[in-house]
Amino acid sequence: MTLFKPSLSGFWAQAGRSRAILPIMVRVFLASTASAMLTTVVSLALSSPDIEPLVVQMVLTAYPIGFLIGCLVTRPLVSRLGHERAFTLITLIAALSAAGFMLTDYMPAWFCFRLLGGLAMSAMFIVCESWINLYAEQHNRGTLFSVYMLTLGVAVLFGQLLLALGGPHSPHLFTIGAAPALLALLAKFVFGRWPALPVVPSDSTLTASPRPGERYGLVQLFRLAPVTVVSIFQAGITNLNIFVLTPLYGTAIGLSAATTVGLVTTISIAGMLAQTPVGWLSDRLDRRIMLLVQGLLSVFLCAAIAWLGKGSEPLLFLLFFLYGATALTVYPVAIAFANSQLDSRHMVAASGALLLLYSIGNILTPGLAAGLMERTAPQAMLFVLGAGGILVSITACFNLMRPPLKTAAACMTGADP
Repeated sequence: MTLFKPSLSGFWAQAGRSRAILPIMVRVFLASTASAMLTTVVSLALSSPDIEPLVVQMVLTAYPIGFLIGCLVTRPLVSRLGHERAFTLITLIAALSAAGFMLTDYMPAWFCFRLLGGLAMSAMFIVCESWINLYAEQHNRGTLFSVYMLTLGVAVLFGQLLLALGGPHSPHLFTIGAAPALLALLAKFVFGRWPALPVVPSDSTLTASPRPGERYGLVQLFRLAPVTVVSIFQAGITNLNIFVLTPLYGTAIGLSAATTVGLVTTISIAGMLAQTPVGWLSDRLDRRIMLLVQGLLSVFLCAAIAWLGKGSEPLLFLLFFLYGATALTVYPVAIAFANSQLDSRHMVAASGALLLLYSIGNILTPGLAAGLMERTAPQAMLFVLGAGGILVSITACFNLMRPPLKTAAACMTGADP
């Protein structure tokens, strides 16, 4: 029996560390639920023919602009306030921006609310992911991140279920959507303080503040793993915007509001269910081949959805499910491939550069797709999304045909030859 005591004690210690983050995950779940629901509700409201197309494009673009701003301001905020207090400030901003929709339908105000909502969500992602990275140990980092990713997936799904329960035409949707954001803020007074972070060795500061000759940005990363750079850009095009644009697409082709909400829910379920099996496969197969297959499937499914129109709703639901399972899992596979090539001291700088690239794709897509849909046909949305899949496929082929680079060392000389 003594042989099992060390393993059992280690198991309970690891389980205790995992349980310690659950209060944080509850607050992440509540804030993400509000954001996911409000994203669809705002898109449904903007599909009204009484709203000018230019106004629609501006409001849709506000969220990704805020997301980009959040990427730029969060790290200084965490340095000044710490993770816990920064998170509290972020949930306050998220709650205020969500509650604003209950007070007015003035479109410039909506632009501001969506901008603040995007800022709050990107800041929350950076705070949580950086805190988990510091809190986790090597043997449980994957477990803790999987809990975090599952929390986000369930929150997106729950946000759509709340919308379906309230009804797409309910006058109380903004109130329902604001409630979880307010609860995320109030939960601070229910749960205790965050678990203490382990003491970081002094030499680890190199990861946060690399020396001038060790800068690692998109140029170096593209030399090392071009398929990752393009895939992250594709994820920026797709991951949020599929939820933003699908309500506009459904309305434009004549689907009922209930059916459109059902499609958004289907995409959420597909993305959540596919994360674990795709992650399992990515640990066993060449990730470049996986990204090639995902890119090709995304293009084929976009073409199939465009061809089908509203001809068969059951088939439409199936195609959207397959697209969600394919396109929404490109991001983790691409990140895993990059991390397998990078030296650990460059991961922080590289992840920051990739998040900025993700934000750029996020910003460009809503206005572009909505404008093309207005000027040409609703299927223009699928053209924009499919174009991202084409880029991923081409870059994956390029990455497969060239000799692999094992580490980031070969790329680092690009800054200072």
